[in-house]
Amino acid sequence: MVEKLYQVQLEDVFEGPMDLLVHLIKKNELDIYDIPVALITEQYLQYVEWMKAMNVEFAGDFIVMASTLAQIKSRMLLPVHDGDEEEEEDPRLELTRPLLEYLQMKSVADQLVERNLLGEKTFVRNPSREEFLTSPDDEFIKIGLFELIDAFQKILDRIPADHKVEMTTDEISVKDKIAIIIDILENKGSITFLELFSDNADRREVIVTFLAILEMVKLTLIRVVQNLKTGIIRVFYL
Repeated sequence: MVEKLYQVQLEDVFEGPMDLLVHLIKKNELDIYDIPVALITEQYLQYVEWMKAMNVEFAGDFIVMASTLAQIKSRMLLPVHDGDEEEEEDPRLELTRPLLEYLQMKSVADQLVERNLLGEKTFVRNPSREEFLTSPDDEFIKIGLFELIDAFQKILDRIPADHKVEMTTDEISVKDKIAIIIDILENKGSITFLELFSDNADRREVIVTFLAILEMVKLTLIRVVQNLKTGIIRVFYL
């Protein structure tokens, strides 16, 4: 299993199930008041299964949310009898209401962070990193686990399908990969997410590199941001 490679715990480091729902809604450009539950449930489960396969340990809240989505999906499939349209509430409101409340709380939290922690804003532009800006108007946004997963999957898609993922090998050490990334960042200060993955790397090496990045985020060794204009993800050494 992947345990021979490494295990990354998400608790108190990355986002939870509500953040995954928000990510999927933004990614699919959906109306929060008109959520296609079948689509969101399918994609949500894909992320959960992916994290399981990668041996990323996540809270039970993700499973609870998956069950909630499945339940809402089932209720949406039930036939509506004549005269019941006005009496029966849209099952999706069970999802919409907590999402709206969560977004409101997150917005307030972000405002408090901006007020009290200068330099740790959600949107930042650090004068010491001007050499990485392509224009004076460039801004970076901090990104989380699910944006990293999307970027990582694109890298995996570039690898030929006949290169199988070797989950049982212990030839590659995540700790060694962390040391390599630290050496690179000590010399360069920052590097793009894509540059951390060599062009000729197999799936095993790509997976270990990604797990190393997650662990470094957990240990607050690096900061991962995305350029709002170019979409380029860059890793900074803290």
